[in-house]
Amino acid sequence: DEMLRSLAGPPPVPVDCVRATELCAAESGCSSRYRTLRQCLAGRDRNTLLANRECQLALGVLQESPLERCRCKRGMKKELQCLQIYWSIHLGLAEGEEFYEASPYEPVTSRLSDIFRLASIFSGMDPATTSKSNHCLDAAKACNLNDNCKRLRSGYISTCSRELSATEPCSRRKCHKALRQFFDRVPGEFTFRLLFCSCKDPACAERRRQTIVPSCSYEDKEKPNCLDLRGACRADHLCRSRLADFHTNCQATFQSLTNCPGDNFQACLGSYAGLIGFDITPNYVDASTTSITISPWCSCKGSGNMEEECEKFLRDFTENPCLRNAIQAFGNGTDVNLAPKNPNPAVTVLPKVEKSPVLPDDVNDSNTAYDTSVISTCTSLQEQGLKPNQSKEQSLCYSQAQLTTDVMPDQKTFTDPKAGSSRQRESRILLLIPVLIPALGL
Repeated sequence: DEMLRSLAGPPPVPVDCVRATELCAAESGCSSRYRTLRQCLAGRDRNTLLANRECQLALGVLQESPLERCRCKRGMKKELQCLQIYWSIHLGLAEGEEFYEASPYEPVTSRLSDIFRLASIFSGMDPATTSKSNHCLDAAKACNLNDNCKRLRSGYISTCSRELSATEPCSRRKCHKALRQFFDRVPGEFTFRLLFCSCKDPACAERRRQTIVPSCSYEDKEKPNCLDLRGACRADHLCRSRLADFHTNCQATFQSLTNCPGDNFQACLGSYAGLIGFDITPNYVDASTTSITISPWCSCKGSGNMEEECEKFLRDFTENPCLRNAIQAFGNGTDVNLAPKNPNPAVTVLPKVEKSPVLPDDVNDSNTAYDTSVISTCTSLQEQGLKPNQSKEQSLCYSQAQLTTDVMPDQKTFTDPKAGSSRQRESRILLLIPVLIPALGL
């Protein structure tokens, strides 16, 4: 089979859907059949499509044209137009509302080596800085040293923190738009560090949770049903595309070392970031330092006979070993390097962990200020000229010493009863193997 495939040559490279329609329009046969097919699919009645001869002929032409294989590039100039073309075709060809939909985006083939290496520099792997460094605060300072990152980050924080009235704390629509612009236009070396920074204390973890200003972009008065949230997302071409991309790249598989499709951490982390700025935006559910739990703001209450499907959808976020491993690997500065055709691939720690460069102490941090000594919203709110919420201040303005001695006097860190599950232990052992082998001299 491999010989036949090599003789046949590589598969044709897909073109973007905007270009595919241009190529189709240049050929009279394809153009007329494409218009026919659009009419056939207008009502999304698959039975009509299968029964009608004209629709069948149009479908046959489509399957031999660039349109059938077209994909879109994330962040391309005409991304929305490209996605509209993609779904206008593929929704009609799908078997109804599929639980998992294929991503309309071109696959991510490159690795995150450089970005993971950068993360390792600030990951606290240097014992001299481990106990003192708040890596999420460091990530915010690094963003402020980059003009583009600082401008767009300050923009979404200002938009998401602006109170409209006593009953409307912010404009969620504008907040989401500003967040999408930030994560689409700022390189991953900055956005990934803000979202996936490693934390060893609650102050750092709470800063990480507050990265997207959850009081506006994430939380709401009541949690909607997760299937209703998914349905609303699928009604929008862009949101539907990002959700399909997340399922394609983060769907847990136990046939790979990392539990990720193709052992590709970059694809999973990128598709996760692509969901931020929609109603289905995911976030950390708490400031735990011992377990990573991600969820959109929804529940399965009131699902009726769809409860099983709802729980399955929610578990793709809350109990997803691929997503969890990718986040932990980034925070630890480790990427996956796989040798071609290696039956036993291994997770490899990237070479040479460099000492973290000293960031200026006077760099202004425009995000909610959870620094290394105090979990506090007070400082940043005062910097931005905003009125602090007294109830939030009372619950958040505690020092780390208070959190570890007053709340849990006998423990230095928070613990999670689920943290000792066999699946998590196996994932951690796998990720530690490359570190242990050199140390043992094997």
